Amino acid sequence: MEFKRSWAEPYKMKMVELLKMSTKTQRVKAIRKAGYNTFLLRSEDVYIDLLTDSGTSAMSDRQWAGMMTGDEAYAGSRNYYHLEAAVREFYGYKYLIPTHQGRGAENILSKILIKPGDVIPGNMYFTTTRLHQELAGGMFADVIIDEAHDPLNEHPFKGNVDLNKLDNLVKKHGAGKIPYVSIATNVNMAGGQPISMQNLRELRAYTQKHGIRIIHDMTRVAENAYFIQQREEGFQKKSIREIVKEICSYTDGATMSAKKDALVNIGGFMATNEWEVFEEARNLVVVFEGLHTYGGLAGRDMEAMAIGIAESLDDNHQHARVGQVEYLGQQMESFGIPIVKPIGGHGIFVDAKAFLPHLSQDEFPAQTLAAEIYIDSGVRTMERGIVSAGRDAQGRNYYPKLELVRFTIPRRVYTQAHMDVIAESAAAVFEKRKKIKGLKMVYEPRYLRFFQARFEKLR
Repeated sequence: MEFKRSWAEPYKMKMVELLKMSTKTQRVKAIRKAGYNTFLLRSEDVYIDLLTDSGTSAMSDRQWAGMMTGDEAYAGSRNYYHLEAAVREFYGYKYLIPTHQGRGAENILSKILIKPGDVIPGNMYFTTTRLHQELAGGMFADVIIDEAHDPLNEHPFKGNVDLNKLDNLVKKHGAGKIPYVSIATNVNMAGGQPISMQNLRELRAYTQKHGIRIIHDMTRVAENAYFIQQREEGFQKKSIREIVKEICSYTDGATMSAKKDALVNIGGFMATNEWEVFEEARNLVVVFEGLHTYGGLAGRDMEAMAIGIAESLDDNHQHARVGQVEYLGQQMESFGIPIVKPIGGHGIFVDAKAFLPHLSQDEFPAQTLAAEIYIDSGVRTMERGIVSAGRDAQGRNYYPKLELVRFTIPRRVYTQAHMDVIAESAAAVFEKRKKIKGLKMVYEPRYLRFFQARFEKLR
């Protein structure tokens, strides 16, 4: 008799961190003190932390061993050269600038490539990326396919670029006003949705015709490669490592927050194939981050990153990593909870508009839902909707079509039992959803308001 075999994580535990168990009364007090913003909660008051997968993964014994070989020389650290070699071997980019994390790379890249009045097309915005583009005088333009804005659409590659939208921008502004197309692999704000290799090939042909660069936000490129392997014809027999190398080959440079795919707690880089861009970045990194051979990082962190890059491309690792996310998504679906489909790579994105249809977007349904999940179980999630979208240059709120709560799964951290607890908490809140009241914003910072904004309950 044939039957489906279970899979298990390709690792075992050597160390555990004890978690704090709290009462509902304690959680209500904590979230009020935090202004109903999960970013402002103290981690010691959180049971299962799904705020982000950035810098929250568990490092391997090999990475910890590598940290013991950190060369903390101010200039010319051998760990920098290990990292440089890893980026060349696994991603194929010629030149490397390390930075303290991804937004450091975005800042430097934007200062080099963007001029006031430029337009930067991209497959959906990301918060820090768009802000750096705007601070440099540019304007982001969304060219992702329409299916990405529909949480129920089952398109397997909702991260794809709509080439007609891109062509219309080029015709309107001229190729000279477009310094690059910004391409994210596994689009975060769309729900962790991948871009197909075919779409990348077509985009590369188009940009070469018009003399436009492609800059790759490769924060979750290995997860994107996994979906190509599983969903795109002709890639089932190719390894994650081979697919990642091909993805990068269609781009001219990249920014990376290594705190995601590369399994480290801090670090990132900017990479490029253009000597002139590298030369300018090598100058600017000294101003904003540190010398070009450490870029704001300790030698030990660069060593852990080099090792983590290799580990992230292991097929078994990605199968287990995305498999855990898929398991959580299937559990939520079994409870009738509305989620973004298909299930993405780094977390489950709950559709707050469908979950709390009685709340208008001005009542911050995703922010409200994240707070309610915490109150129920101590599980910390985060808002990805109107609060994250922020305001335009005239101070008007952006109203994104997607109003989501992100349940982000750190890599190699939680067990399947934790996934059950998370899904059951979401189900418990779902049962009482009609009684939930929204929020009003009572404090708003100037930039990236979702990090520090504060709210009060509507009465």
